[in-house]
Amino acid sequence: MTTLDGKIIVLTGGATGLGRACAAELGRQGATVVLGDTDEERGRKVTEDLGEKAVFVQCDVSRSEDCAHLMEHAASEFGRIDAVMSNAGIEGNGSVETCDEDTWDRVMAVNLKGMFLVSKHAVPHLRRGGGGAILMTSSVSAFWGEPGTVAYNAAKGGIIGLVKAMAMDHGRDGIRVNCLCPGYHATGMPERFFAAQANPAAMAGKVNDLIALRRMGAPEELGRTAAFLLSDASPYITGTAIVVDGGMTAGYPWHDEA
Repeated sequence: MTTLDGKIIVLTGGATGLGRACAAELGRQGATVVLGDTDEERGRKVTEDLGEKAVFVQCDVSRSEDCAHLMEHAASEFGRIDAVMSNAGIEGNGSVETCDEDTWDRVMAVNLKGMFLVSKHAVPHLRRGGGGAILMTSSVSAFWGEPGTVAYNAAKGGIIGLVKAMAMDHGRDGIRVNCLCPGYHATGMPERFFAAQANPAAMAGKVNDLIALRRMGAPEELGRTAAFLLSDASPYITGTAIVVDGGMTAGYPWHDEA
């Protein structure tokens, strides 16, 4: 018996990429997954692959009414909510000079406000059930500056502050709040980044050289970490950011092979 057997877990942004891998792992470990995403076609395909212990609800996390509906649907359908993985996020490029206000506002609305709204509507349900876990997806971008991604970096850094404040506010309710900070994983986001470069293979090699383990992560590896943090196996972990980056942020890569 796994620690997720019988758990009702709401997952946002689960139609593609790391979210999809996490949905698959949660389902594999016995959880019922309520998947919220704006992409109905892909979202329904994910829940079909998971089987009868999964349902899809269309949800734009930047809209409070959508987040409320997602939580209410999950609680009504299954009687309770045990945990939430708030994963929905988008890209946004530009320096502080070149990033237009519409891009800034949209990235903040999805990547940071979306975390706030999902949590806002999840906490009452978790409290009523005697507690649970909230896990948000931040990024290694929260810890260091990357050129040309000012809105994305700012939003991902804000998630860590939100997690710590929520952990203090809701620990007395038995609600644990953490975030994952992935580095490069083999999903659509880095693939699009590499494809936009003059020499995609060279850029992929350069990225691998930044990583202590010399490879990008497999999405399934992040999925297993997410499952652990959402499960009863991590009862004393709250208010923290778990970095899953193969050692990318561990130190400066001197490229000395001697």
